[in-house]
Amino acid sequence: MIVALLGLACTPENDKLPISLDAESIEVDAVGGVKRIEIKSTDKWIASTDNPWITISPANGVGDVVCEVRIDSALSAESRRGQVRIQNLATWDEKQVEIIQQGFPYTITIDKADVKISNYDEYDNRYFDIEVTSNVDFRVDIPASAEAWLSTERYTLNLDRGMRPRKVNVRFKWDINSSPAERLAEVQFTPRKSVTLDHADKLNVKQQAAEPIVPNTRAGDSVALLCMSRALRVLTPWDPSEPMDMWTGVTLWHEGDKGYKPENEGRVRCAEFTLFNTTEKLPFEVKYLTAAEELYFFGNTNTFMRSLSLGDDIAELTQLRKLTIGSYGLVDLPDSFANLKNLEHLNLCANNFQTVPDVLTKENFPKLRTLILNANQRSTVYDLSNSVRTDLGGFIDEPEFPVDLIKWDLDTLVLSVNYLQGELPDLLDDPDFPYYTEQDLIEADTLPRFLVDNKIKKVMPSTKRFSINLNRLSGTLPDWLLYHPALDWWVPYSLVFPQEGRAKDGTMAMFDNEPINLNYYYEVYPDKKMADTYAPEQDPVE
Repeated sequence: MIVALLGLACTPENDKLPISLDAESIEVDAVGGVKRIEIKSTDKWIASTDNPWITISPANGVGDVVCEVRIDSALSAESRRGQVRIQNLATWDEKQVEIIQQGFPYTITIDKADVKISNYDEYDNRYFDIEVTSNVDFRVDIPASAEAWLSTERYTLNLDRGMRPRKVNVRFKWDINSSPAERLAEVQFTPRKSVTLDHADKLNVKQQAAEPIVPNTRAGDSVALLCMSRALRVLTPWDPSEPMDMWTGVTLWHEGDKGYKPENEGRVRCAEFTLFNTTEKLPFEVKYLTAAEELYFFGNTNTFMRSLSLGDDIAELTQLRKLTIGSYGLVDLPDSFANLKNLEHLNLCANNFQTVPDVLTKENFPKLRTLILNANQRSTVYDLSNSVRTDLGGFIDEPEFPVDLIKWDLDTLVLSVNYLQGELPDLLDDPDFPYYTEQDLIEADTLPRFLVDNKIKKVMPSTKRFSINLNRLSGTLPDWLLYHPALDWWVPYSLVFPQEGRAKDGTMAMFDNEPINLNYYYEVYPDKKMADTYAPEQDPVE
């Protein structure tokens, strides 16, 4: 035993076993992860690396140990390499493990590739979300054929981790399908910079066809009215279980009605939509009301906040004679509106027009006799020169009084409670307005010679109602207005002369020659008498 122990004690230190590993290299994909290596050694050892994206645990030990090598997620599209060194502290024998990590390829993936949507839903529900995972900024390419009904909201892909894919939610908005055919769209996601994509998903959107409406029928009219009521979100919709004859605000054609045609029997002659909440144009179903001669829309929620367009569908109703679209939130009218050649009465009050729509001309509406454009203010601003707001409505962007409207010679023209500014034109140099002549006196024996002798311009001779009160007009009242044959019937001290506030240039809104009373007028028209507003033997006139 003694000899054997002496033999062991005399064994040299450099005869110890070298360190060994079960792998010389490790491959890992771009997302990184944890890999294991087995270290075999009879002595103490230490593990190290110069690469910050690699860690090893434990980093030192004695004898045989299984270590975990943790590799971070890649930061680029290219692959990268690193090393882990294992050293025997007794012999300084060293082994290396090569770490090879793949880079992230450029990819754009989505959480669902197929989306089906209905032809109709309420405005606030007409959207769907797609979760996009990508490591490259991208744009959403909607085909041109679908741009009219499909769009995206603003989105931002935050690539704050290099080439690591990030997620972003893209919201798609869609519009109602009024067609009896399905609509399809293949949406592509395209990198904003020039790179080679390893993979890119496509989105297929399919929208259901609209429910068919049989045109030019009573049944079609009833379906159209119900769909319009639904789309406008009317406060008190009609009951579809009741016959259309019993619906409030709906008048049907019957034999004996003026303008009756046998083919229109039982169809909609007039329909009223009041107290609703919409943020869109008129529902497309309006175009099916081809027998209606009057339509009435009034009372949208938060009208002063709306900036809506009318849409082209109503322009197909060329038979309309009377149309009211008030308190809707309109800011413009389409060119197609001129198709309504048979309109006799048009009321566009309480909307948000910045200027008088260009389409409103006597050439476009040869039969029109009543035009009502009052109360188009979003809010009341007394002094326009002291306001920074420019979207006040009320025709505030009109550079001067809209002369073309008084060239129309309508029966009724209402422009009250707006932001019209400047002076009323005297029209003395305007050849479109002739002077009163001897022939006029012969044809209307109530006209005084004063009009001829004093060369008074013949302006709006047929107008029975004209109101411009509570605008921001100023300057001198022209003679054509002060001596107009219908001035007394215009109730001038209520509906013509009173103005309020200040214009944009700071001018006080008022006429500097407003007459104290109408005595001068009745001297010119001696045969006229002031109408009694209240007769004792009669009930008061409201």
